[in-house]
Amino acid sequence: MDKIPILLLAAGQSRRMGGADKLMQDIDGEPLLRRTARIAQAAGPVIAALPPAPHPRHAALTGLDLEIVEVPDAAEGMNASLRRAVAALPRDAAAAMVLLADLPDLTATDLSCVLGAVDFSTKNLVWRGATEDGRPGHPVVFHKALFPELLKLAGDAGAQSVVQAYRDRLELVPLPGQNARTDLDTPEAWAEWRAQKQ
Repeated sequence: MDKIPILLLAAGQSRRMGGADKLMQDIDGEPLLRRTARIAQAAGPVIAALPPAPHPRHAALTGLDLEIVEVPDAAEGMNASLRRAVAALPRDAAAAMVLLADLPDLTATDLSCVLGAVDFSTKNLVWRGATEDGRPGHPVVFHKALFPELLKLAGDAGAQSVVQAYRDRLELVPLPGQNARTDLDTPEAWAEWRAQKQ
């Protein structure tokens, strides 16, 4: 199977960070965004949805072999990024992985695990990362049959409505620990996460 493209959604405004940019937070000497993009590259070709240039997030991805899609209407919410990323997919893409950029515990192995669960010979149309105790999280792979529905989404709810509509054709893929759900949206969450890593 050809590699499934990975849609890295990174155009959000970090509204809960008190003026800081969560995707530019330093982890082991590099911004979270660059780290997440490198991890994604190890699993497949990457399309990154970013705020329009000039923006520091563009510099964070300098030198990486990926496609950047600008999202001038990012203030609408996550689905502006999702629509533009899906629209940029190659015509022959059989599926696409949606990856949020603010999940610092996800690894390349986690992404490969979810991608490895994709089986087009089954009835499934959605494959979703989950915590080790079975709670749904990220990343999420969508079959190409769902692309038209993803292109119609608006607002900031993400693709939850599409996932729910096809919950009987969804496979959860358990990942280690809470990797699939650990997102850091506030300075307090970042401080707690860093303290746990020491």
